[in-house]
Amino acid sequence: MEGLALTNLAEVGALPGLSMQFVVQTLATVFLASLRIGAFLIASPFFGGSSVPIQVRIIMAVLLGVSVASNVSVPSWQSFDAMTGVQVVVTELMIGIGSGLILTIWFSAALLAGEKIAASAGLGFAAQMDPDSGGQTPVVSKIFSLFLTVLFLSWNGHILVLQAILDTYQFMPVGNVPNLKALITGGLSAAGSMFAAATIIMLPVTGFLVAINLAVGVISRSSPQMNLFAVGFPISMIVIFVLLYMWVDVLGYSLTDLSQSGVDSVRLVLGKMTNG
Repeated sequence: MEGLALTNLAEVGALPGLSMQFVVQTLATVFLASLRIGAFLIASPFFGGSSVPIQVRIIMAVLLGVSVASNVSVPSWQSFDAMTGVQVVVTELMIGIGSGLILTIWFSAALLAGEKIAASAGLGFAAQMDPDSGGQTPVVSKIFSLFLTVLFLSWNGHILVLQAILDTYQFMPVGNVPNLKALITGGLSAAGSMFAAATIIMLPVTGFLVAINLAVGVISRSSPQMNLFAVGFPISMIVIFVLLYMWVDVLGYSLTDLSQSGVDSVRLVLGKMTNG
């Protein structure tokens, strides 16, 4: 990019102003360099959340695109014809969006686990509008999601995943066709891992709640005058709050491993795509 600027200045006689052609070419180069990282910022769980304004994401994508264009050779837009240019843009978007969605699928395991725990404990009615998903989400799921985000930031997972995306520009330069089959396979594998991780997270609490419900059922069966909803529901509410309080340390380790597995999955998929 610096060589391009020096060459263009030499053509215009080292004048302080820049030609319009150079400005357009520079903007096109930055645009191509920021497509992949910008698509990832939109589709990833933390950077793509509603709490991050769209202006901030655009500025981050442009700044990272400038950094990429300054350190990695990006082909000129004039070297592509119409069809090739469309193919390059679609490929860059698929890499960024696919990587972000894989990380989002992994992070969705915490939401799924919180939803099942809330349903088992009778806390499903305590729901709120989630601006990220656009629907009603139980409070327990939102707490798990916020806890996961804090842990993800605490061990600098956001920096590692951004570094992984930026490293792809060296192994998968703009204009090359990567192994997109590995991206699809990685997404399907992440979906299966999401259900497995959610099951592991929610199994201790839901298993204890099932035992509580069985005990309440036996009590209500032996003493019909004791109302199941009047006795069982308060017991389940008290037990779930005590369990969540005692389970915080274990939950923290589980969510940390979940976020690390998500980042490792993204890096593994991006590594397999370089074979294309």
